[in-house]
Order: sequence, then structure tokens, then C-alpha cells
Amino acid sequence: MKILKTVLLVIAVLVAIPLVVAIFVKRDYGVERQVEINKPRLEVFEYVKYLKNQDNFSKWATMDSNMKKTYTGTDGTPGFISAWESDNPDVGAGEQEIIKITDGERIDYELRFLKPFETTEKAYMTTGAVNDSVTTVAWGFDGRMKYPMNLMMLFMDFDKMMGEDFETGLSKLKTILEEK
Repeated sequence: MKILKTVLLVIAVLVAIPLVVAIFVKRDYGVERQVEINKPRLEVFEYVKYLKNQDNFSKWATMDSNMKKTYTGTDGTPGFISAWESDNPDVGAGEQEIIKITDGERIDYELRFLKPFETTEKAYMTTGAVNDSVTTVAWGFDGRMKYPMNLMMLFMDFDKMMGEDFETGLSKLKTILEEK
């Protein structure tokens, strides 16, 4: 009987330690990357405000050539939804909706991932004029992991994982726009 109590106590402690640690681990995260494009701000903004154009530069859009895409609404306006579905677990299924547009400056999106896991994140793109012919484009997203899943933040580097994908996309965007 004493051995059983000891085993149960050890199991309880092993379960409790990660749960207690998770209380102190951050839950919020954000990733952003920027690029300078040698084009005027309004020209750049007029390209990036259309979600369908992300198919031309987003790394995620090119990860599965058999991905099914559907669109709802008027692209470049709040309420437009771009949905995707893929058998590739790195792509999964979900949708992105334009939530708000500050003309010439910022597009806010809501990303709703459905597979392989469900979560909703906020994403954005901003444009800023360096001068009349150079624009800075920032692309990023913010998220929050629920307790106790936030414990994974100790083992995951979202900035490194997602940042490289944003850099790839922004580099491709720069090439596309500067060749126009």
C-alpha cells in the first residue's frame, strides 16, 4: 500500500510540475519581417491589398500545387475570404479574411486555421514610404497560446520558424514588384 501511495505521489508531482511551469510561460507571440521595395508606396499597397496576389509571393501558397482554393466576396475589401484545403500537413486547411483596410497603409487579416489544428490568429501587412520611390513593407502576425499549451513556447521559436517564411515571401514580393 505504501508503494502505491509513493507511485501515485510521484505521478502527481510529474503531472503538476509542467502545469505549474506553464503558469509562468508567456502566452503571446508575434512575428514580423520587413523589406524595402523600390516602388512608390501607393503602387505597392495597391498590389498587396489583394489577397489573391499572395498566391504569387507567399511561401505557403506554393507548398502544395494541388491545394484547393476558394474565394468569397470582393478581393481588396473587408469581408473578402480566401480559403484553402490541402492534404499536405504543413499547409492544412483554413481561411484568411480581410478585416480592415487603412487605405495606403495597412491591411488587417484574421487567419482561421482548421487543420491540422484549430486556432485563430491576427495578421497584417503595412506599407510606409521611405521616400517617393521606396516603400517599406512589413508582414506579420500575432498569436496567443492557451494554458497549458503555452508550455510549448519553451521549445518552439515562432520568430525563427515563421520569420524565414515571411522573408521568403517578402523577397519574392520585392522581385515581382520591382520587375513591373
